[in-house]
Amino acid sequence: MLGKKRKLGRKIQDLKVGDTFTSTSTIEDRDLLMYLGLTDDANPLYIQHDYASETPYKRPVVPSVLLFGKVSSMISMHLPGPGSHIFKQDLVYPKPVHHYTEMKMTIEISMIHKKENFIVVNVVGYDEEGDEIITGRLSVRPPYEPKSLNASSLENFY
Repeated sequence: MLGKKRKLGRKIQDLKVGDTFTSTSTIEDRDLLMYLGLTDDANPLYIQHDYASETPYKRPVVPSVLLFGKVSSMISMHLPGPGSHIFKQDLVYPKPVHHYTEMKMTIEISMIHKKENFIVVNVVGYDEEGDEIITGRLSVRPPYEPKSLNASSLENFY
């Protein structure tokens, strides 16, 4: 992304109920190690196979916050896109996700509140077996229109 200028995402007037975005991804060891390093989270359920094998999970699981991170990225990079902000979330994680599980997540705009400049986005995600791994709703403020057309605020946005 360095050296490549990006535009802001879609403003509230450019969105409609039913707009969707879907992403497929896998959380790998490097993702877990970066998260654990950044947060100093030493939960043995996330990385210790010996411990996890003695639990009902049988194998290490992915921290729920990493699943939310995937959803947050979908919001901030695609729908509505750069400049948007999640200000409320109500998420459930019905089934744990194990390392290297392929996940498919979809976000869909279910409500638009133009006057208050926010949208409600539903999210649902499934693992490779077709089981639900995340479901819920988020309240999101789409990007605001810059105050001036010649504003330099985006010059360093890559």
